[in-house]
Amino acid sequence: QMQLVESGGGLVQAGGSLRLSCTASGRSFSTYAMGWFRRAPGEEREFVAAISYDGSFTRYTDSVKDRFTISRDNAKNTMYLQMNSLKAEDTAVYYCNKATSFYTNWARGVFSSWGQGTQVTVSS
Repeated sequence: QMQLVESGGGLVQAGGSLRLSCTASGRSFSTYAMGWFRRAPGEEREFVAAISYDGSFTRYTDSVKDRFTISRDNAKNTMYLQMNSLKAEDTAVYYCNKATSFYTNWARGVFSSWGQGTQVTVSS
């Protein structure tokens, strides 16, 4: 089973940038659509962004459009989330997960086991 490990989080001032990474073990990474999710304190986990298996298609939740960019490097079994113009409300633990189809219901779907995530804290 493919394991996913998130990294790259940290503390940043509002307006700053961070790049998150999601690294997968195993050989099947390139066959999956991938997504980023986040859980803010006291909130439920929410969908952030998704990318198709080959990187051709992406989608974002409205609150991060034009600020975040999702990408992937299948040769490195890694997906990225470039986060610019960060806001205090972006503070959350960020997780990645996979889906067999890019057209899955990312916001309401049931996903396989979650990793530990990576903490992003934006100070205002």
